[in-house]
Amino acid sequence: MPPIRNKNQKNSAEQEGRILLAISDLKNGRIRSVRKAAEIYNISRSTLQNRINGMPYRAEKRANNHKLTQSEEDSLVKWVLDLDRRGLPPRHSLVREMANYMLLQRGNQQVGENWVTKLTKRRPEIDSKFSRRYNYERAKCEDPKIIREHFDRVRAAILEYGILPEDIYNFDETGFAMGLCSSAKVITGSDRYARPKLLQPGNREWVTAIEATNSTGWAVPSYIIFKAKKNVRLGWFDDLPSDWRINISENGLEWLTTHFIPYINDRTMGKYRMLILDGHGSHLTAEFDRICTENNIIPICMPPHSSHILQPLDVGCFAVLKRHYGQLVEQRMRLGFNHIDKMDFLMAFPQARTVAYKAQTIRNSFTATGLVPFNPDRVIQQLNIQLKTPTPPPSRSSNTQSSCLQTPQNIRQFVRQSTTITKRINERTGSPNQVIDQAIMRMSKAYETTMNDLVLVQKENRDLRAAHGKEKQKRQKSKKQISIEHGITGEEAQALVQDQVEASQAVTTAPGEPELPASQAVVRRQFRCSGCGVEGHKINRCPNRTSS
Repeated sequence: MPPIRNKNQKNSAEQEGRILLAISDLKNGRIRSVRKAAEIYNISRSTLQNRINGMPYRAEKRANNHKLTQSEEDSLVKWVLDLDRRGLPPRHSLVREMANYMLLQRGNQQVGENWVTKLTKRRPEIDSKFSRRYNYERAKCEDPKIIREHFDRVRAAILEYGILPEDIYNFDETGFAMGLCSSAKVITGSDRYARPKLLQPGNREWVTAIEATNSTGWAVPSYIIFKAKKNVRLGWFDDLPSDWRINISENGLEWLTTHFIPYINDRTMGKYRMLILDGHGSHLTAEFDRICTENNIIPICMPPHSSHILQPLDVGCFAVLKRHYGQLVEQRMRLGFNHIDKMDFLMAFPQARTVAYKAQTIRNSFTATGLVPFNPDRVIQQLNIQLKTPTPPPSRSSNTQSSCLQTPQNIRQFVRQSTTITKRINERTGSPNQVIDQAIMRMSKAYETTMNDLVLVQKENRDLRAAHGKEKQKRQKSKKQISIEHGITGEEAQALVQDQVEASQAVTTAPGEPELPASQAVVRRQFRCSGCGVEGHKINRCPNRTSS
C-alpha cells in the first residue's frame, strides 16, 4: 500500500515540536545534557545535536533539484496573483510557458507537464480551480465607487422621504423556456466515460414572469406573460391562485397600475414606498415615473450590469425558482411526457415558486444585497476583480535603520539602501558587520526579483506586440463587399473585385459632354437696380437715389 502522507506529515510536525522544546530547555538551562533532552522528548540525539549546530528543518528548506530559483518562483507567483486580481487567472499551459521562458534565459531546460501542479502544492498562496465565465461588462461595473454611489442614493432617499424598512420592494422580470432543464449532478454507471445525457422535452416557447418581493419576506402575486396573439384560455386559470394575472403582452405600466399598486396599498406601513429595479428601457419612461410619483413610490435604478450583486430577486430567488422548475420538467419527462405546453407550465410553475419564495429566503436576499438592514459593506467586500493593475501605494517614510532592514521593492528604495550601506561602510562604526551583510543580501535579492519581473514583462510585451501586429493586418484587409447568389471561392471573389475595378475605370475614362466654345460661354446675368431699373448696380449704389 502507498504511504499515508497525512500521517507522515503529522508525525514530522510533532517531532519538530519536540525538537524545538528540547532546544528551548537546553538554552534556558532546564536540561544540561543533549543526551538527557533526547531521552526526555523521545527524539534522536544526533538529530537534536545537528539542529543545535544550525542545521535547518528539512520541511522548511528548499529542495536542491528545483529548476527555478526561489526568486524566480516568487516573481512567477506574483505575476499569477496580479492576473488573478484583474479577473484573468492564467491556465496551467500559460504558467508553464512563462516558466520555460524564464529558463530559456539561462539554458535549454524546460519544466515538466506536472510542474504547475507541484508548484500549487508547495505554494499556499496559489491554487488550481475551475474558472467561471464572467462578462467583461459586469466586471467593469463592479467598481466600489459605482456601488457606493448606488447605496448613497438609497440612503438619501430613505432619509429624505422617511421610508421604513418594511416598505422596500424589488421587482424584475425573468424568462423561462418551457421545456428546458438545467444540468445537474446525477448518478450513472461507473463504466461511462463521457458526461451522461439527460433527456428534456426541448420546447423553447418563452414565458415571462414579473415578480416583486418585500423586505419583510412576502411576495406580490405573479404576473405571467405568454406569447399569444389576442386570446387567453379560461382553463389557464384553473390551477392558479385567484390573485395571479396572465397577459399576452409585456407592459410594465400595466403591471404597475393594475397589479402592483392595488396589491401593496393595504400593506404599506408608512407614506412612501421604495422600489428597487434595474435600468431596463421600459422602466425609464416619463409615464412610469409619473405613476410612481402620484402613488408615493420612489423608484431607485441600479447601475447597469450589477443586478447579480444588488438585486434581491437575482441573488436569492430566481436561481432557486428555475432550478426547481427544471426538476419538475425532468420529473414529467421521466413519466413519458415529451412536450410541455402552457397548461403544463401553469401546473409546475406555482409549485416551484412556493419552494423558491419562502419568507426566510426573501429576507436573506435583501440582507445579502445590503438593503435591509442597510449595510453596503456586505456587497462591497465581495468585489474582488480589478481590471487594471492598481497603482502601488507610496512607500512610507522611515528612518535609516528601519529602511536598511527591509527588502527594497522599487528603484528609490534600492538607491536609498545603497546610500545607507555606503555611509555605514565609510563610517566603519555604528553598525555591526552582520547588519551590513544582511543589507547586501537583500539588495542582491531585490536585484534578482527585478530582473525576473523584467523577464516576465518582456514576455508579455512580446505577446502584446504580436497581437497588435495581427490587429494591424486585420484592419488592412479589404472591406469591399460583393453581391453573390451562391457560394464562391477566394479566387472567384478576387476576380469579381477585379471586374468591378475595371468597370469603374472604364466609366471614368469615357468621353464626357463637349465643352461650349468660348463664343457661347455662359455669361452671368448682371444685377438690375430696383429703383431706376438700369442693369449694372443695386439700389444701394444707385446714382439717382437721394440720400435722406
